[in-house]
Amino acid sequence: MIDSIVKEISSLLLENTPQQSEDQKDRMYRILNPDISDYIIYGVRMPEIERIVKSVHAKFNSSYDDAVGVFRKLTRINVEELKFAGFFFLNRFKKHFSEGTVDLIRKEYAEHCHTWSHCDSTCVRLLGPFLGKKGNEALAKKTIDDWSNSNKLWIKRASMVILLKITMMRKDFDEDYVFELVEKMLAYSDANYIEKGIGWLLKTCSKYKPEVIFNYLSKNKKNLSRLILRYASEKLPKEKRAKLLSK
Repeated sequence: MIDSIVKEISSLLLENTPQQSEDQKDRMYRILNPDISDYIIYGVRMPEIERIVKSVHAKFNSSYDDAVGVFRKLTRINVEELKFAGFFFLNRFKKHFSEGTVDLIRKEYAEHCHTWSHCDSTCVRLLGPFLGKKGNEALAKKTIDDWSNSNKLWIKRASMVILLKITMMRKDFDEDYVFELVEKMLAYSDANYIEKGIGWLLKTCSKYKPEVIFNYLSKNKKNLSRLILRYASEKLPKEKRAKLLSK
């Protein structure tokens, strides 16, 4: 059954691949900026991928174990939309998620994640909502702590994206915990996607405690790059953002 599901999803994605000019393709690859040269991007939009996955899921009487198999197979193909389809299919079985699911995703991330979009979408749509559920607080902290200590770029970034998604769900955050994670990530801020992740996390937090984030940015301005300050201050009042960005 697993191979049949993978074949069906692959076929439908190809059928729904839009016609694009070379300029459009070049722009798409520049934006997603995969970290391997043989990566393929069809250009199928996210809602269409979700629709295809939903239709295939309805066609097959599959189990959570089947979904894990589909996820593993699709994630290991270097096609952006197939990777997305893999985590969308797995997400159809979210009521069966456990710590084992988190470990499964980490293993696949470590070897088969090649773009910020794959990293972020999986965290925002799949991992974050699961770890942000009531009763999963200890697992969420364990995951964020463990992932932030990884030597893999995308797993490090994912730790921040998971936390920002949980922050969005709760509309609140533990200030000390967020700043502790930011300080840890600053040691790796020479990596562009880590730097952007720091800014994104702080920007998300600023929606709920703007004064707290403004004070943190002001106090640490000399230790934060221009890029982090730009991202982090985006939602702050204009006069406060101008103050932070002034030289």
